[in-house]
Amino acid sequence: MPTLFQISIEVNSGSVGRIAEQIGQRAMAHGWESYITYARNHQESKSKVIKIGSKLDIYWHGLITRLFDRHCLSSTRATRNLIKQIKEIQPDIIQLHHIHGYFLDMRTLFQYLSSVNIPVVWVFHDCWAITGHCAHFDYINCFKWQTQCKFCPQKRVYPGSYLLDRSFENYILKKELFTSVFNMTVVPVSQWLGRIVKQSFLREYPVEVIQNGIDIDVFSPQSLQEINEMRQKYNLKEQMSILLGVASTWERRKGLNDFIDLSRIIPSNWKIVLVGLKKQQIKLLPRNILGIERTENVQQLAILYSLATVFINPTWEDTFPTTNLEALACGTPVITYNTGGSVESVAESVGFIVEKGDVEGIKECVQEILKAGKDKYRAECRDRAVKLYDKNNRFEDYIRLYNRLLCGKINEKCWVNTQIKTQK
Repeated sequence: MPTLFQISIEVNSGSVGRIAEQIGQRAMAHGWESYITYARNHQESKSKVIKIGSKLDIYWHGLITRLFDRHCLSSTRATRNLIKQIKEIQPDIIQLHHIHGYFLDMRTLFQYLSSVNIPVVWVFHDCWAITGHCAHFDYINCFKWQTQCKFCPQKRVYPGSYLLDRSFENYILKKELFTSVFNMTVVPVSQWLGRIVKQSFLREYPVEVIQNGIDIDVFSPQSLQEINEMRQKYNLKEQMSILLGVASTWERRKGLNDFIDLSRIIPSNWKIVLVGLKKQQIKLLPRNILGIERTENVQQLAILYSLATVFINPTWEDTFPTTNLEALACGTPVITYNTGGSVESVAESVGFIVEKGDVEGIKECVQEILKAGKDKYRAECRDRAVKLYDKNNRFEDYIRLYNRLLCGKINEKCWVNTQIKTQK
């Protein structure tokens, strides 16, 4: 039985944690054994889970990052313990997701990965691996990552440093470490990110784009009864047009300020609903914005998506947001800014793309949707999600990749055939 070992900061929690869980489930459906690590949030998983470090490790790592810009260069003991467990398990494939997030030492990890003959699949959910500091650079239109990062204009942006700027040294170290692994495949989650990787110091590695998938059974149009109960819970009158936004964290670059600007120009029978806000943020919202804290209840999210007239994602930088996919799967049209990979899921029949910062344009697109009626979009949205983003189909691409890496050639049945021959 082949074994998959995924290194993730979360298990079945948040977009990346859910993706890791779903990939693990797909692998197990093909007879693989599946392990997933976590350092923070951990929801119930069908894979075997492994905890990395402790809260104290994370806090200390965060302090080192804030003071000295040495992100992913702490948690050394936790990383050594992780490697010890990898050696005991002896996986056939090691798959990385986010390795940033205050829980791993990249030097220790990559020294180990470069010393073993285990294929490495690195899923890129953002751009952190190819920069000297930041996870995204689209917001400020920075291209230093193509040659040599230094004097980082986003030093205080995640993973923020308030004293030193080590972007120059970090860039050199990342390039040295990340190009030391012989058998590594980079998997960007969008075509846009794939093009970015091909312009980076990782350009010589195989790059295979696999877009994200979602659970289309969970994220599906919900019943009228459930929608009405949700309306009553939050006092959302039936005659209101609901403009929904969902994010794990809300800040300027995720579009929070744009929603506030939008709230100033919308009619009184429109209501903005934002999910994922902190309590302090909710207190400061205008009256026509309903704020809801982050929830791990995907059923509640599916009802909110189904209830909404339109899902709005005014993100200024993103790779391939699963929130767009979740909204489409629930039959709700999407409006997003023309940025990164956010546009790749939005066709003309299921929503609109507007330029970054064009709040008036968002309002006009909502008016277009209201004029046509949501019913015009519902079936097309659902159909697009089912055809393109069903996790059971989308994540089959990983199984094909694993088999190809194990066999050294393109042959989906190669591993199975090899096992049968061995048994004979």
